[in-house]
Amino acid sequence: FGNRPSDGPYCPLAREVTFSGQHVAAVVAETFEQAVAAAALVKVWYDEMPAIVDLSDGKAGDGIPIDAMTKEWGDAQAAFAEAPVRICAAYNTQREFQAAMEPHGLIARWQGDELTIWEPSQWLDGMARTYAEWFGVPFENVRLVSPYIGGGFGSKALALAHSAVAAAAARMLGRPVKLMLNRPQNFTSYGGRAATRQTVAIGADGEGRIQSIVHRGVNETAVDGMWVEPLGSVTSIMYATPNFSSKQNVVRVNTVVPGAKRAPGENPSAFGIECAIDELAYELGLDPLEIRLRNYAEQDPEAKKAWSTRQLREAFATGADAFGWAKRSREPRSMRDGHQLIGWGVAAGTYPVRRAYGEAVVRLSADGSAEVESSSIDMGQGTYTILAQTAAETLGVPVGKVSVKLGDSRLARAGVTGGSRLAGVMTGAVYKAAGQALDELIGLALSDPRSPFHGLQANTLVVNDGRVASPRGDGPELSIAELMGMLGREKIEARGDTVPASFTREQRYNNYTTIATALPHTEGDYSRHSWCAHFVEVRVDEDFGTVRVSRVVSALDSGRLYNPKLAESQWKGGIIMGIGQALLEEGIVDRRHGRIVNGNFADYMLPTNADIPDIQTISVGIPDPHSSALGGKGVGELAIVGIAPAIANAVFHATGKRVRDLPITLEKLI
Repeated sequence: FGNRPSDGPYCPLAREVTFSGQHVAAVVAETFEQAVAAAALVKVWYDEMPAIVDLSDGKAGDGIPIDAMTKEWGDAQAAFAEAPVRICAAYNTQREFQAAMEPHGLIARWQGDELTIWEPSQWLDGMARTYAEWFGVPFENVRLVSPYIGGGFGSKALALAHSAVAAAAARMLGRPVKLMLNRPQNFTSYGGRAATRQTVAIGADGEGRIQSIVHRGVNETAVDGMWVEPLGSVTSIMYATPNFSSKQNVVRVNTVVPGAKRAPGENPSAFGIECAIDELAYELGLDPLEIRLRNYAEQDPEAKKAWSTRQLREAFATGADAFGWAKRSREPRSMRDGHQLIGWGVAAGTYPVRRAYGEAVVRLSADGSAEVESSSIDMGQGTYTILAQTAAETLGVPVGKVSVKLGDSRLARAGVTGGSRLAGVMTGAVYKAAGQALDELIGLALSDPRSPFHGLQANTLVVNDGRVASPRGDGPELSIAELMGMLGREKIEARGDTVPASFTREQRYNNYTTIATALPHTEGDYSRHSWCAHFVEVRVDEDFGTVRVSRVVSALDSGRLYNPKLAESQWKGGIIMGIGQALLEEGIVDRRHGRIVNGNFADYMLPTNADIPDIQTISVGIPDPHSSALGGKGVGELAIVGIAPAIANAVFHATGKRVRDLPITLEKLI
């Protein structure tokens, strides 16, 4: 999980061009305007070579089998052939881009052999390791600073080619260098979500109980790099089946190496299986919600382990009730409002809990305030808030007395902010550090002769609202500041981490700078996932074929919510991104030259306020102690999983036309 090839030096400026938009030269000047003007004067001559521009290219072929993605049990092919009811269809998802409002860019400064980088980053320690390897300096000599991020969605987790160019230029000149990618370069300088092709075949008995699932998937990758989008990740666990087969290939095309975009793997995987089971429901004459409940998986079908918690049945029931699903007319094209066809659709989603380790410092000061420090980051999900809340609750102080410092690789270490793991990891680390600081304070209060609590027995003091007292209300009561003054302490500091005590120094280093030590979602006795059920209403103009999402109700199981308001914001953001995927967004390639023709915010169709309806989110989760120290599960990536198939299923219910190729645009319905 890095950028530097193992067999030679890293060259951020291409010697052999493999895709349109690849960096080949850089110009450094005193001002941004000078640099832009000078870069426009650079002339490059290319030798034209044959290219494969996308998966539909006739030269693409079947691709490379990825054996690690193969999942099989039973005899899926034979069971499918013998099943009384069968459906088989192909489902395609488009090339998408993260399209964060804040573009990529950085400032690089060298002081001797020490490098400081100011750059929006989802992974300070991982990127610091990459810079250290690029330039042959010790890891400790690289500092990344990133206190806030204006959106990333997976694109800002790695140090990229343009970052190396800026740092190399700064070293050559002995001066700080600033580099900002313009908007078109943000569509070609790093990878978005890969285009995918899936075939899903489901065989069922006459009652609608699944007997077999056969899944085949393909995703695009680059000529000079490898990206695998795990297309069987949802297919293999969502529904119970005695027979299953999933295989996947990747096809090399002339594109930048694809990358992570919100819920990589689970997002396209859910589109395939959730559309397919909807088609099976219509084939059987069953309600689409009923067929999902009839094939509910009581345990992980793949890992054969119990779920840690799975509130999906509750999500179906709660969401259906809030949406009014019982009023749905079964037949397609049977609901309308004037010239508008109305369709209702449902789909489920899931995202795994991949646990990792982190550390935090919590500091109590003489004035009774507290400070939390961590190299983790905030890109809109509310890290500052939830870590302050965790420390305040643990220490027994008002949340307004807690400050949080993030986004500096010199602070306590943290792993990658991705895979919906940050909150679960870092609240556990802060909880531990704050608990240690509180224990030290109470220990001093009981043991120091200067304390009015001296001589009391252990476990006889509590801290609430920043005041220390006996739980029975008898005896003295002091503020933390007053007690710290009596103890003569300027601060009490504790470092807490969730790293196993058996880890060596090298393992700890790898924990924060690679993904090698992350725990899979099936580690131990349980299979850990967040779950959701989406209910969607669409309105389709019968004359013009335009599709509008008019209502969304989603019930979600993310375990304990550390901050319900922030969770709601994250869920709604995922749903909005899913609406864009279903109806609007697509990277369009000029097949003559392999260029992205809509690499800007005018032509790459992102959802706006006018495209977004009322969205209702409902939490059905319960605390899951097997998933994190404080019982939470992933929030940020869950809600985008399943929203696109829910919309596609609603469009079919409205129109009677099954669109299996995203985005669902006008010409596909007329």
